[in-house]
Amino acid sequence: MAEQTKIMDQAVHAMTDKEGKYLTFNLAGEEYGIGILKVKEIIGIMPITIVPQTPKYIKGVINLRGKVIPVIDLRLKFSIEAAEFTERTCIIVVEITAAGRTILMGIVVDSVSEVLNIKGADIEATPSFGTKLNTEYILGMAKAAGSIKILLDIDKILSIEELQAADSVAV
Repeated sequence: MAEQTKIMDQAVHAMTDKEGKYLTFNLAGEEYGIGILKVKEIIGIMPITIVPQTPKYIKGVINLRGKVIPVIDLRLKFSIEAAEFTERTCIIVVEITAAGRTILMGIVVDSVSEVLNIKGADIEATPSFGTKLNTEYILGMAKAAGSIKILLDIDKILSIEELQAADSVAV
């Protein structure tokens, strides 16, 4: 019984650690959230320079006030069908920390929704899908505003190798 209580306390503590403000956005009709501290800015869609021989999800690079930033299409990264850009399509510039480095990267999303303050009690662990799916980039599932938001760990969306490929595009 004490072991079960300890496990429950650890689970509650883990969800409380994820509590905070999240920028929510739409992707193929689903709502996602990224910790607001990872978001540097939100910009409208702008010309993206295509870089040859990169993975399909790497759209290319943008020049943001003199800084070259790689841009990935989250739809393609998540194996969702590509969509035409609209006036609501935007690029969220995020700060990714991996392998002791910080990289600015743009992610293309269908639209940005709002900033939500999500309490730890409203966040549930990522469900087990019963197969060997890589869901390590999902922080949890948040119950907010009458729906479920998939909370993403932006630092784990791309593998180290994928991050190196994206970062080399911007050099």
